[in-house]
Order: sequence, then structure tokens, then C-alpha cells
Amino acid sequence: MVKLFNLAVNNEKEILEIIKNREEDLDVINDVKLILEEVKKDKDKALIKFNKLFDKVDITNLKVSKEEIDEAFKLVEEDFIEAIKGSIENVKKYHEKQVKNGYSIIEKNGVFMGQLVTPLQRVGVYVPGGTASYPSSVVMNVIPAEIAGVSEIVMVTPPKNDGSINPYILVAASLAGVSEIYKVGGAQSIGALAYGTETIKNVDKIVGPGNIYVAMAKKLVFGTVDIDMVAGPSEILVIADENSNSKYIAADLMSQAEHDKRAASILLTTSEKLYNEVLEEINIQIKDLERKDIIEESLKNYGMAVICEDINKCIELSNKIAPEHLELMIENPLEYLGSVKNAGSIFLGYYSPEPLGDYYAGPNHVLPTNGTARFSSPLSVDSFIKKSSYLYYSKEELQKVSKNIMILAEKEGLTAHRNSVKVRIDND
Repeated sequence: MVKLFNLAVNNEKEILEIIKNREEDLDVINDVKLILEEVKKDKDKALIKFNKLFDKVDITNLKVSKEEIDEAFKLVEEDFIEAIKGSIENVKKYHEKQVKNGYSIIEKNGVFMGQLVTPLQRVGVYVPGGTASYPSSVVMNVIPAEIAGVSEIVMVTPPKNDGSINPYILVAASLAGVSEIYKVGGAQSIGALAYGTETIKNVDKIVGPGNIYVAMAKKLVFGTVDIDMVAGPSEILVIADENSNSKYIAADLMSQAEHDKRAASILLTTSEKLYNEVLEEINIQIKDLERKDIIEESLKNYGMAVICEDINKCIELSNKIAPEHLELMIENPLEYLGSVKNAGSIFLGYYSPEPLGDYYAGPNHVLPTNGTARFSSPLSVDSFIKKSSYLYYSKEELQKVSKNIMILAEKEGLTAHRNSVKVRIDND
């Protein structure tokens, strides 16, 4: 079920290629282009058509009403409401530390400059439907935007066959502070957020996970709007020593495998004995899991264990993989934290499982995948702000530096730039 590699025997390149080569064998780009073009042209009419075609629901009123949200609160359990409130509180507490302020630099009389930090005005959040619904995704995408000061947070999500939205998603959206909710999913919803329709006003940025059609649509509308990232299949990498608990490791590997048949679950360890124990535990635990078929497919194709000579070698390989989730399930994990260069989110010790971060602790679970943790970061308050520079020079201070500016402009062959300064000096 989980392929075993020995780093001393196997080619490291082979291991990396198995992980990287997880894109679905589907050429969806032309289909997505056609959907986006139709939404841009026909607007609400196209959304209604695609809702019927893809989600088998025939509705003309795309906006979720206050009555529907009120009804959702009646349908969900009280313990869910308490749990999601706890999650929101922790995510707020963590992300409030990320708030940035602008600054000013006063160099001398007549010269000052600085940076202005302003929130985006309108943001669209995509929340998946389909095989699973994710209230936690609502929290992780909405709370940083709210803390950043985004005034309009819009959510789109696929409707069920009866035209309703999952009540847990509606409750999470209401408690997190979503301004508007619309019953539309897939590539067509990304088009609506990017271009606008009669019902859905266009946004400045689109965030949130989705299937390959959603990811491709986000990629294609980038430039018209900003996006968070083009997320690939999920992944977890566990670094474990001989003292690690095989039950915990097996459970954590399967917690990611159940997301998607293309998810990658990787164990790097110094102990082949531990690998065999983990494999045995997977076979025991998987029997009781609802998404068993998805887990088995994922582990069969992208589950692997690598035997390394020591923990430092494990971390060295992990840095090359740059996993979305990294668990340091070892003694004294803090001693090795500084050696981790590339990872979306890091979980330290035996009692910090990945779902703790997914649902409750506070750090964001929208993370870079497929090796992009080498150069990108988790979703944060920074994702929902923009920065503008400003500067002021008095007439006297401009005169002092005018010669240098004109020399530089002339050397670049930009005489209109030179003239812009010259006319002010000559005028005096």
C-alpha cells in the first residue's frame, strides 16, 4: 500500500518525481476557457445554465437569503456552533499578530516619505461542495480578510440538488462575517467573481480551494483579479524517529489521504521496523474509515516511506520536497525547527497532529502545495492588503537633487523624464 524507499539505494530524483507528478490527466483548460467566456458574456444566464448542467439544480435566485441563514442555525447542532466559535476565536488570535501598519520617514525639512497600508475592498471566497463540505475552509479564508479590514467578503459555493447550501457552511459563514453568499460553484463562479454579473458584483481578489476546474479558472482570471494561489492536491510529510508511535503516524498519513486520490502521504524515518508497524496500523485503522476507497487509491499511487540514515537526512529530503504539512514526530523537535527551510505548516512533537491546524489551533490551513512552499507562504492578513508608497519634496529639496536625477534620466535615454525635472528648475 505504501511504497518503501531506501535513500541509500534509490535515486532521490525518482522519489521527488513521484510526488511532483500528481496533476490529473485531464486537459481542462479549453473547457474552462469556454465557461469563463460564456459567464463574461451572458452573466447570470450562464450561471443558471451551468448550475443546471453541472450541479443538477434549477434555480434563478442565486443569492442566499437571511431566512436561509436563520434556518441553517436551526438545523445544526449546538456543539457544532460552540466548536466553530472556538475555531474562529483561535484563528483571530493568531492572525491579529500579523496586522501591519504603514510608516513615515522624515529625512529633513521639506522631505518626507512612507508607506500606506490599505485593505482590499471586496474579496471573493470559494468554498467547495461536492464529495465533502468544509466549514473550516470558511473560517480560514474569511477571518484574515476580516482582520485586514476588507469591507465586503463574498462567498460562492455549489448548491445541493434541492437548491440549498450545506447548513454548516452557512452557519460558519455567518459567524465569520461573510457579507454575501451565492449559490454557484465551479469555474463559472470564479468567472462571476472576476468579471461580475447582474447579481454578483466583481471582486478584487479570489481565495479558497477547489477542484482542478476551479484551480484552472483562478489561474486564467489572474490579472483581472488577484488570487491566493493555484493549489494542487494536498500532502503530508511525517518525519519520525524510532520512538514514534506507529498508530499516530498511520492515522496522520490517512488524514491527508482521505482528501483526494491524488493526495501524497509521505513518511521519512530512520527505522524500517517503524515503517512495518505503520503499514500494519494502516491496514487496521482503514477498515473503520468512511473514505476508505479514496485513502487506498491515494496511498497506492502516492503513499511512500523513505528510510534515511539520520534525522538530518530526513529534513534535508523534506526541504527538497517542500511539503504542505510537515510533522516533526520526533523527540526534541524544537532542536530541528531551525533546519526546516521549506514547509507550509510545521507540527511539532507527538501530540500536534495535522487536523489540529486544519480546524482549531489558529495558524491558517490554506497552504502552498506541490513544492511551492519553497517560495510562497500560507494565507494570512498580508494576503488581503496592498501597499502604496508616498513621498514629498519641497521646491528647495528638489533643486538640490535635480542634477543627479537628470543625469540618470539622460543615461537611460528618457529625455521626457529629464524634462519633467528640468522645467521645474528652469521655471525658477
